Amino acid sequence: MAVALRCFRHLPSLLCRSSFAMRRGLPQAPASCPALLLDGCRQSVHRMLLTRQLATKKAKGKGQSQARVNISAALVEDIINLEETNEDMQAVVEALKEDFSRNLSVRTSPGVLDHIIVVTKDGKFPLNQLGQISQKSPQLIIVNMTNFPESTAAATKAIRESGMNLNPEVDGTLIRVPIPMVTREHRESLAKLAKQSTNKSKEALRKVRSKSVNQVKKFKSKVSEDTIWLLEKQIQQMADSTAAEMDKLLAAKTKELLG
Repeated sequence: MAVALRCFRHLPSLLCRSSFAMRRGLPQAPASCPALLLDGCRQSVHRMLLTRQLATKKAKGKGQSQARVNISAALVEDIINLEETNEDMQAVVEALKEDFSRNLSVRTSPGVLDHIIVVTKDGKFPLNQLGQISQKSPQLIIVNMTNFPESTAAATKAIRESGMNLNPEVDGTLIRVPIPMVTREHRESLAKLAKQSTNKSKEALRKVRSKSVNQVKKFKSKVSEDTIWLLEKQIQQMADSTAAEMDKLLAAKTKELLG
């Protein structure tokens, strides 16, 4: 009994230093504590660390802002890899940035044609692997298909159907691509495409969020309801933050396109 009391005497200090425990792990208890009792103390502290934000939320009055959840990834690594979830969400953002840069620009350069996919009898290839792309003037891009003349027709079709409002002309193994003047209508069309791309990216983001939430729900029978709630809240916060980042990218791109 005396040994147990000595072990529990250390519990308040563990709880008071919860922020330290979140970063460095739990403080060491006296060596005289029995292993079973020590394990029970550690589990109690672990539950307290995970649910203290929940208690804060419940204590707030109606209409007040809720505290953000910030669970240590190390404490829930057996349930879900939060760092991997964040990486998956950021990958969606990077894909949106690449789409904006590659396909939605009023400034024309040979690089805008590089990644147009050409369907040939041997498979699908980026245009820059089949032809040499160069810009002869601000209003004309030339694609030289001398190395793969048999793919000239397919490359011409891919350029025409790229959604970039281009009308290529064939001259032997040369494909001339006149660049249309940038009109207000064209700018507005690009802005609409930017909005559509953002919506598609947000749909991909929702799939990442749903996958992570479903992963957490698999542990409902193994961990407390509070832990499940906190993890779902954390994942939703991550998704909301990523969506807000996408909105900022869209606003910046729209401003660039519309001038």
